[in-house]
Amino acid sequence: QVQLVESGGGLVQPGGSLRLSCAASGFTFSGYAMSWFRQAPGKERAMVASISPTGVSTFYADSVKGRFTISRDNAKKTVYLQMNSLKPEDTAVYYCYVYYSRRDSWGQGTQVTVSS
Repeated sequence: QVQLVESGGGLVQPGGSLRLSCAASGFTFSGYAMSWFRQAPGKERAMVASISPTGVSTFYADSVKGRFTISRDNAKKTVYLQMNSLKPEDTAVYYCYVYYSRRDSWGQGTQVTVSS
């Protein structure tokens, strides 16, 4: 079955950077778009960025444009989220997501905390 395993979260000061990774298995990774979502305390889960199967096309939420970059390595079956110029409002649990076989599949999430 689909398995998505995120890593790379942590505590970082405002203005700092983090790189999240999501290792995928259980499906043909190179054939599917991948996304990152985040959920802050008391808020709904929201899409942050997405990337097409080949990596040619990307989408970003307005709140992260110019600061975050999504990428993928199909040989490694991994999707990344490079986060720069982090702000306290970026604090959230970040989830990897794929829509596969007519189902939503999520990773377990990784906590990102931006605080001085």
